Amino acid sequence: MRNCAYCSLLRRYFVGVVLMILTGTTYAAIERLSLATQVWPPYQTVNEKTGEIGGVAVERVQCALRLMNQPYEIVFMAWDRAQLMVQTGKMDGYFAGSKSTTRAAYAVPSAAVVTDDLSWFVLPNISFDIDDETQKYNLRYGAKFNTNKWLSLKQEGYNVIKKPRDADSLLQMLWQGEIDVALEYRYIFEYSMEKAGMPLSNFKRVSRGTLDQVVHFSKDFIRENPTFLDSFNASLTSCR
Repeated sequence: MRNCAYCSLLRRYFVGVVLMILTGTTYAAIERLSLATQVWPPYQTVNEKTGEIGGVAVERVQCALRLMNQPYEIVFMAWDRAQLMVQTGKMDGYFAGSKSTTRAAYAVPSAAVVTDDLSWFVLPNISFDIDDETQKYNLRYGAKFNTNKWLSLKQEGYNVIKKPRDADSLLQMLWQGEIDVALEYRYIFEYSMEKAGMPLSNFKRVSRGTLDQVVHFSKDFIRENPTFLDSFNASLTSCR
């Protein structure tokens, strides 16, 4: 039987060779990478009893950083604060979030951490035609407050009347008839439905297309560590 330390050393050597082949560069780990995120199940979760963090996005980011032998910290906080901390240079990056022109002004996106279907969820008794422009004024729309989804609905002239703090609140508003249409990622909304014991047949779902959720790294951080992003993306590919 091989010595475990030897196996670990061989595995790290193999990963390093693969990264060099994929990126054409060598990567020297920085002292500690600081990443901000929010509680957003099933992407990012925190066990209330143990404090253990998890979720598909967290696990993939952790996997990529382990392959790079990169020390890191992941700090959970409010989503608007996470973005501000990166914008002001107090954190190196945040995840997982979709791409936007606002974020592109101060951050560089990674490869996709998660790809999800952005969807309209509609009460069964509502006649919903996604191509009917008049419906954006007649129906009541909702999305998680202060997100790209909520802001885009407002900018596109939709009748947005609520400011839910999370997907669970958005689900309850739709179920109780406070809004007619909810805009949310499929995995996120269906996770909230499952948690609430609701069957998927409770609502109609209309796809608005798929979007990538990425890590947004500070432009200053990437400028100071020019080989980091290629190495991270290469590692992330093997973790998906």
